[in-house]
Amino acid sequence: MQFLKFLFWSILAIISAPILALSGIALYLSPSLPDVDALRDLQLQTPLRIYSTDNKLIAEFGEMRRIPISYEQVPQNFINALLAAEDDNFLNHRGVDPMGLLRAASELVQTGHIQTGGSTITMQVAKNYFLSSDRVFSRKFNEILLALQIERSLSKREIFELYVNKIYLGNRAYGIEAAAQIYFGKSIDQLDLADLAMIASLPKAPSRYNPVSNPERTLIRRNWILGRMLSLGNIDQKAFDDAVSKPIKAEKYEAKPELEAPYVAEMARLEMIERFGDSAYTSGYHVFTTVDSTLQELANRSLRDGLMEYDRRHGYRGPMETNPGATPDQWEALLQPYREMGGLIPAVVTTVNAEKALIQIRGGELGEIPWDDMRWARKHLNTNSLGPNPSKPADILSVGDVVRVKPVAGVRYSLAQIPKAQAALVVLAPDDGSVQALVGGFSFDQSKYNRVTQAKRQPGSSFKPFLYSAALDHGYTPASLVNDAPLVVDDGHMESAWRPQNSGGDFLGPIRLREALYRSRNLVSIRLLQDIGVDKALTYMERYGFSRSDLPRNLSAALGTPELTPLQIAQGYTTIANGGFAVQPYLVERIEDHESKIIDFAKPAATPKAIEAHQERVERYSEMAALPAVEIAAAEQAVDPRTTYQLTSMLKDVITRGTAVRARALQRPDLAGKTGTTNEQKDAWFSGYNGDFVATVWVGFDQPATLGRREYGGTAALPIWMTFMSGALEGRPESSQPMPDGLVNARIDPETGRTARPDSDNALFEVFKEEDAPPSFSELDAGGYSSEGAVTPLELF
Repeated sequence: MQFLKFLFWSILAIISAPILALSGIALYLSPSLPDVDALRDLQLQTPLRIYSTDNKLIAEFGEMRRIPISYEQVPQNFINALLAAEDDNFLNHRGVDPMGLLRAASELVQTGHIQTGGSTITMQVAKNYFLSSDRVFSRKFNEILLALQIERSLSKREIFELYVNKIYLGNRAYGIEAAAQIYFGKSIDQLDLADLAMIASLPKAPSRYNPVSNPERTLIRRNWILGRMLSLGNIDQKAFDDAVSKPIKAEKYEAKPELEAPYVAEMARLEMIERFGDSAYTSGYHVFTTVDSTLQELANRSLRDGLMEYDRRHGYRGPMETNPGATPDQWEALLQPYREMGGLIPAVVTTVNAEKALIQIRGGELGEIPWDDMRWARKHLNTNSLGPNPSKPADILSVGDVVRVKPVAGVRYSLAQIPKAQAALVVLAPDDGSVQALVGGFSFDQSKYNRVTQAKRQPGSSFKPFLYSAALDHGYTPASLVNDAPLVVDDGHMESAWRPQNSGGDFLGPIRLREALYRSRNLVSIRLLQDIGVDKALTYMERYGFSRSDLPRNLSAALGTPELTPLQIAQGYTTIANGGFAVQPYLVERIEDHESKIIDFAKPAATPKAIEAHQERVERYSEMAALPAVEIAAAEQAVDPRTTYQLTSMLKDVITRGTAVRARALQRPDLAGKTGTTNEQKDAWFSGYNGDFVATVWVGFDQPATLGRREYGGTAALPIWMTFMSGALEGRPESSQPMPDGLVNARIDPETGRTARPDSDNALFEVFKEEDAPPSFSELDAGGYSSEGAVTPLELF
């Protein structure tokens, strides 16, 4: 009897001890466990995405590539595959599966490997969301306790959804949707059974079963999962046979943007980091810019084509490398160090004959460069000199040369090279300053330096309209005569006297202000600044958005010596284009959170023409975001609209008869603008506009050097502007500032700027402010002068 009692209490103690021990551990660990209810509101780390205004993806930033999806979006075949691989009893257990643990242990003993895994999906959710990966007993016990709590708080569907959106699946892919897009370039619901089973093979060991680097191992794991699905009754024999017969066809698909606008993306990224810090990369923000995809694509093409055309004019610098002894089996390897840049593809020359050259590009694809697509390639000697014209392909290319080519059509390519010069193009909407398109250089891969916002260069004569605006607001008219004659400036602060010149070295004598602007006469500009006063003129120019600290306090400012970015110049031109309103450039139109809820949006000051549309947009967004409505502010009237109308009239003549006359080919009477070229042709500019767009183009070298003695704003920058505006304005009606009140048209004598005689044959009309209008001829004496002190032209000086 005593022995039976002893045996009973011993057995009871043996049974109770582990229970008491486990209970004690649970009581000890439970207070430190996180609240599993937080999983309901947990935000997964998702990348920052930048879009155009028409919802095209521009870029994605963030270490983790994740695209969360709901349980309903997961294909049933994937659910079955994953459960077969990871937890086939998931729908029945309560978070911990003792049988699964025993099966895993049995597999380990029998094969040395665990195929199915001992942890349930719920335990993996607990580990992935709350615990570290440390292999210690306390972590495993916490995992079990949390799994039990999760099962009590969440449904099976919720647990499964958390799991498939969190797991790491290699190559920066977090979650099954990201994995589908990275390995197959498709959404998860577009994959077949074999591919779904392949993705289901990854959670166990993403690196070991990486389908790109280890396809053989992945195939074994995938086929094992398919076998499990067959044994569990998820698929039939035919489906199994079809799936296992398919090879692993995964590749690494990079996140390809729908719109190429990397400089825009970088600007938006920097703005988000400034606002939200590093959380911008992980909070799933969607940033919608003001950039229009059609205009951006046009801007990309215009800049590259224009820059390559400039580069061709200065000759061919030769292949990137020569390999005269290379054999066909080496050609692919020769291309490996090079990548596509600015749409130009690396290629190796395989054959050269009398009519063309045959080439191979990466991947073994073949093509040809016909003679007509390479005959431009005279040898580059220096910026101003070229070698003789080539007469046959062999004068240009040799077998083994590694070159750049540009696709033309089919297998046809043209010989190309990456330009040494750079360019920038920015397009703004004049009514609110929104960035419509922006290209900061030939290729972002080549250089991430954004010349639109970072390159401070002298704008040359493209700066003159701001000085002429000051003149028109200080008593001058478009008909005022100013002397285009030699001038010596010696203010005592220079080592020697300054003798400024016109670009052609000539002087035209007394000349009307209008003609002086479209002919870009430097001496007239200097005399205007002298007469107005440097300080007074520079203070006036601040109305166009320029900082006084950027404007040199001397007469050279009249020739465009301030160092300014293309964006600053474009902003100034918006004020001319919109009738005198000061608008600020902006890029981000709205920001949405990871649930696509609007959290902020742009509220730009706009011109009266644009306020109503912006107010409707702001009220709509405010309602969607549950934010108080705000009233859009009217942009400040910084410049007299009569002045900008006069200035636009004068700048239209730059195109119809001045330094930008080739733009007449666009046949748009609403276009106006100004060329700019700096000393030694180091910078070439064109800024132009109509009522719809303001576009500024700069061309030059990052390290200032001459573009060539025959390169000017009208030859290097203007063609880029023309190509862009031709496409941007296609199908659009004419748009220009309407004539405001307070202006009158009067017939004048072009030689004197005074009122023309009624019988004059060469009289022309000029636009004047009412207070500056010349008196009618009846008020003048026979010589054209007022006998009673009427308004007369300003004295020449």
